[in-house]
Amino acid sequence: MNSLQRRSYLVGIGIGILSWIVFVVVNTPIGITTALSEISGAAAMPIVGAEAVQTNPYWAKSMPQWNYGTLFLIGTFIGALLSSLTSKSFRLELIPIVWKEKFGSSYLPRIISAFLGGIIVMYGARLAGGCTSGHGISGSLQLALSSWVFFIVMFITALVTARLMFSKKEGAK
Repeated sequence: MNSLQRRSYLVGIGIGILSWIVFVVVNTPIGITTALSEISGAAAMPIVGAEAVQTNPYWAKSMPQWNYGTLFLIGTFIGALLSSLTSKSFRLELIPIVWKEKFGSSYLPRIISAFLGGIIVMYGARLAGGCTSGHGISGSLQLALSSWVFFIVMFITALVTARLMFSKKEGAK
């Protein structure tokens, strides 16, 4: 087993232990999409007004607030940044090499496809009553049927999408 494989197993074990700790300490599963919804509501307030956000059925379920989810979201970003900086793997990359090789270096198609893909995944997760990390980590650990359905459908869809988008055509180098 190489170093990367060992680290992957350690990270998996760490996430499992973190899930247990989060359940014990804050009695809430790990999840980020609700915090994103809350932040989007907070960002919308100056534009559409607080009353419009408060009366919106979607935002009414998760009004903007500083809570565990918001701090977890911020901590995830900071943790990923610190990890990439300390491992000297940090780089800004708007267009990944694999995308550039297949579709070219134009930013607009990449941004549009990433945005639409994110919306579709988040919509599916919220439709199943949670979020991507909530279903993939917390829900699957709890053996929730909706989480396993979401996770399996997301995995199969990702494989099919990657195959359609990035497979080489016959005769291509």
